[in-house]
Amino acid sequence: MKVNKLSDVVAYEAGGHFDMKGFRLQGHDASDAENFWVGLSYFLPGGGTTHTATPLEKCYVCVGGAITIKTDDGEATLENLDSIYLEPGEGRSIINNTNEIATILVIMPYPPK
Repeated sequence: MKVNKLSDVVAYEAGGHFDMKGFRLQGHDASDAENFWVGLSYFLPGGGTTHTATPLEKCYVCVGGAITIKTDDGEATLENLDSIYLEPGEGRSIINNTNEIATILVIMPYPPK
């Protein structure tokens, strides 16, 4: 068992993100999870990401505020406990169009070794 308290986790920089503070809750340097990692991202009003695609599938769960996810096929705004699955290679951008902080959980596998 590996318990991580939010007060103890360390922030990390995520490329292509702006006005965002991210924390790894499990995986990477936060635990020995081998197949996935979980992050917590706080997006300030107007904060977001560039439009990019990665070869990895990902899942976002909104746990506070509202956040808009744009893909090549459309967009969706997630609110409390709404989630979205993005397929490998699916381009996406994230934007907080509100005047409140938006908080999402990020669940992703590791890149292939």
